[in-house]
Amino acid sequence: MSTPEPHVEHTQPVRTVEDLPPGTWTTERIRALGMVTDLSTAARIFGLSRSVAYDLAKRGEFPVAVLRFGSRYRVPVAAILHALHIYDGDDSHQPPHRRGTT
Repeated sequence: MSTPEPHVEHTQPVRTVEDLPPGTWTTERIRALGMVTDLSTAARIFGLSRSVAYDLAKRGEFPVAVLRFGSRYRVPVAAILHALHIYDGDDSHQPPHRRGTT
């Protein structure tokens, strides 16, 4: 008789800046973070210090929407890309003045 397997969460781990090679933030580096990243990494992308980022997140004033899970903050990478006006190849997501210019 086999024992049932324990419940396992099937979520991807949050990738941080330490997981990536050093250098400037490129579209590829940001996309390589996956679906979400931590607040410290998002802060570095926007040129903010960690303490300023947490202060802004607590006040609801971080440059993009921040998800809070208990005491942890997560930032959707798609929101970061959108805030930086980095769009995928689909022109329909771009503002009219940017269509056809990527």
